[in-house]
Amino acid sequence: MGNKALRSFLIPIATLIGFIAVWQISCIVFEMDPWILPDPRTIALRMAEDSALLWKHFLSTLKLALMGVGLGLAVGIIVAIVLHSVSFLRTALSPLLVLSQNVPIIALGPLLMIWFDFGLMPKLILLIIVCFFPIALSMLIGLGQAEPQLREYLGMIGATRWERMKRLEFPASLPYLFSGLKITATYAVSSAVVAEWLGASKGIGYYLVLKFKGYDTSAVFGAIVCIVTLSLLLYGAAALLERLVIRWRPRTSDDWAGESS
Repeated sequence: MGNKALRSFLIPIATLIGFIAVWQISCIVFEMDPWILPDPRTIALRMAEDSALLWKHFLSTLKLALMGVGLGLAVGIIVAIVLHSVSFLRTALSPLLVLSQNVPIIALGPLLMIWFDFGLMPKLILLIIVCFFPIALSMLIGLGQAEPQLREYLGMIGATRWERMKRLEFPASLPYLFSGLKITATYAVSSAVVAEWLGASKGIGYYLVLKFKGYDTSAVFGAIVCIVTLSLLLYGAAALLERLVIRWRPRTSDDWAGESS
């Protein structure tokens, strides 16, 4: 298991280093104009030059994304439980839930700012709309995966609907819930950046707009690096939380193969 975990860590790192090396060499060999495609060294120097400003905007986007994940998690769990408990609502509201994910956030954002002004509220609403759906859908699937025999047994001994939910259905849905949470963690960052792009005075999205309008390509790439880094951090945090909460997940054939190797 240790060797497999080490390989799963080292291979992506080596791939990333190789990609950066090819990028750097290609920019030198083909003499790419930094205004079109700056090399990684130029981007790193530009990020170091703007480090204090980038850190301030990074923290602002992190705060907004965390609020979006937290609110999306709460709304997603509530929606999943309600739809699982009331089949009529599930049938009636499912098309609306799907529809909410088909409206482009770049179009929805300006409408929310017209309705709720340019403060924090429209950004949070936008993040909730984006973040709740993967959690609600994943958990809704998980709530239906509880073992039928255990469900029948709890019914036979007189367990209430809430007791079945607490003791059987909700624990069974946790792996699905965390799958949705990991997707939401990445969605939250991109949605927060779009919200800042549309109207904000701080954040990576705001920084990105300024540098784009100033044709500062190296700084734009630096903002992209910050966005990717933040997405990976939130995804890693969700994966770590899953490991801490779910300790009873059965071992797979891959786990046995990893140990035998």
